[in-house]
Amino acid sequence: MQKINYIKHLKGVFIQFSKDNRLNPTHISLYVGLFHIWNNNRFPEEFYINRDEVMSYSKIGSKSTYHKCIKELSHWQYIIYYPSHNPFKGSRIKMFNFETSSEQAVYPYHPKTRQAVVSSINNNKQIENRSKLDLPKNEKVVIDFFKKGNWPEHEAQKFYNHYQGIGWKVGGKINIVNWQATAKNWMLKAEEIKISSQAESGRENQKAVSQNQDNLKTSTDKNYNEPL
Repeated sequence: MQKINYIKHLKGVFIQFSKDNRLNPTHISLYVGLFHIWNNNRFPEEFYINRDEVMSYSKIGSKSTYHKCIKELSHWQYIIYYPSHNPFKGSRIKMFNFETSSEQAVYPYHPKTRQAVVSSINNNKQIENRSKLDLPKNEKVVIDFFKKGNWPEHEAQKFYNHYQGIGWKVGGKINIVNWQATAKNWMLKAEEIKISSQAESGRENQKAVSQNQDNLKTSTDKNYNEPL
């Protein structure tokens, strides 16, 4: 269970929202719905979600819109989305901490006896820290991280070269908050592409076999003098 300051987290994430022109109101309402579930579970590292419940909280009526927005929130590093292809098991969500304070978590449903006072100096430091990039020191650090996760070294090199080339920004606009989380998301998507490619290759092979079959060929001799 993480230590999350409810007010500082929301303030931090809404500052990020204001800078991100890719977002629309549906993305924000979906994030708030996910945050509500995260809060109800007392901010675990990861938690399971029910699609209908999240759609109800976020007032999203279309499943296609829901899937599009949750994948985009994951791609843009507001969350990490682990989709489940099992109808009896919900998808998993990991939320990032958008507040930089090390103070004890403040849960809205368990208020303290005295209200915490947050100075403007601390707020300015949070904004300043948010503007800094979270970068790996070099390519070796990335390769070591990938090796610990049993991921291919060439994927680590591709990952490092890609983000090094675009200035370590997501979508070319948003500073990366957590490069390790970005790396994990990179490998999740790489695995999805690999599975999709294998499935497509299997379908193509089956199609080729079917086309090469001689459907008029028979293994038994036919006596055409016999009546049909």
